Amino acid sequence: MSTPLNADPQELAKFSELAHRWWDLEGEFRPLHQINPLRLEWIGGISPLMGQRVLDVGCGGGILADSMANRGASVLGIDLSAKVLKVAQLHALDAQTPNIKYREVSAEALAAEQSGQFDAVTCMEMLEHVPDPASVVRSCAQLVKPGGWVFFSTLSRNSKSFLFAIVGAEYVLDLVPRGTHEYAKMLRPSELASFCRQSGLDVEHLRGLEYNPLTKRYALCADTSVNYMVAAKKPMLGQ
Repeated sequence: MSTPLNADPQELAKFSELAHRWWDLEGEFRPLHQINPLRLEWIGGISPLMGQRVLDVGCGGGILADSMANRGASVLGIDLSAKVLKVAQLHALDAQTPNIKYREVSAEALAAEQSGQFDAVTCMEMLEHVPDPASVVRSCAQLVKPGGWVFFSTLSRNSKSFLFAIVGAEYVLDLVPRGTHEYAKMLRPSELASFCRQSGLDVEHLRGLEYNPLTKRYALCADTSVNYMVAAKKPMLGQ
């Protein structure tokens, strides 16, 4: 019996419809382009990318994957939207991005195939879009080598996050398309940390991300009540 995919068909369809807009710097994915340099520096400061084998889970159109490859990593981006992956592949060809590949495969299926094969694993803005986020966290933990790092970013679930990330970002400021996020699927930092511990990962870094509507700029911060990132390390064998 085949294992059902840990994916919401409506979520896949939603992002597939916008696939052609992924690399439009002024389009629906503009916030991802704006926060990408912040994420890239944060990830690289914890786990230097040069010469590493890196997996980007839920890579979408390849914004983060492409930038990590340009930093010297050998990157595999995976997603379950064939349409979005085609956009990522075409961009990589057009930009002549080195050492990058894309595959249509789930994190769970790849974990069964390539357990412990990656120096670092990134999974950004994905956990709040899948039916079983704990399963994705387990798979990421299985895919990374002992001593390697796993990076997650997602949205917390509280009244402030509902006000800022849904009402503000989707309906007032039009930063992202309406319906992008579902409140019930958001994850509190404590919940994500629990998933990490259950998967054998040690959470070592937690960082928030804030948006200033006046300057229209994003910045890393200590406030993890809305957008936040987690860096978790897989202990070396015997530790």
